[in-house]
Amino acid sequence: MKDKNHITGIILAGGKSSRMGTDKGFVVYKNKAFVQHIIEALQPLVDEIIIVSNNPDYDVFGFNRVNDLIEDAGPVAGVYSGLHHSKTENNLVISCDVPLINSETLTLLTDGVDDKKDVVQLESNGKSMPLIAMYKKESKAVFYSLLKDGERRLRVALKHLKVKTIVLNKNQERYTSNINTLKELIDVEK
Repeated sequence: MKDKNHITGIILAGGKSSRMGTDKGFVVYKNKAFVQHIIEALQPLVDEIIIVSNNPDYDVFGFNRVNDLIEDAGPVAGVYSGLHHSKTENNLVISCDVPLINSETLTLLTDGVDDKKDVVQLESNGKSMPLIAMYKKESKAVFYSLLKDGERRLRVALKHLKVKTIVLNKNQERYTSNINTLKELIDVEK
């Protein structure tokens, strides 16, 4: 594992949450807000946590909250904003809608850091997970360039970066489940 003094945790909590109908970071699972589960998974692995959100309600968690530097530009702007404010080369970026995530799964990313790659991401159930990934700070230049050109899709941004993908085994896949709707929340609670 990389020294946690050289990793910043960046939680993206700026989405519109249109399918959930409420701010996903504050949805409760097992008596805790989604974002609290993510904070607890990140804390053993990082020195600092940044929450990227324009919602000042996230200040309640006591971490550095930063606004999107470019508003209404999706996850590309969220990652860019987090990297801009980070003081470390390695940054563990995670969206606020994966409350099952745990430190063990995230350790695969911290252990997988590769000096020749800009991004180390997970693959779960055959899908790449660019919102559970380690990003090098210098990749923010690519994000900024794409944002200036109006590009908001994270998968397009990754095509401009050197990416390493770590494939999860079947037992690990459940920890990366995105919870985007109330039905998905009910299903995961069963």
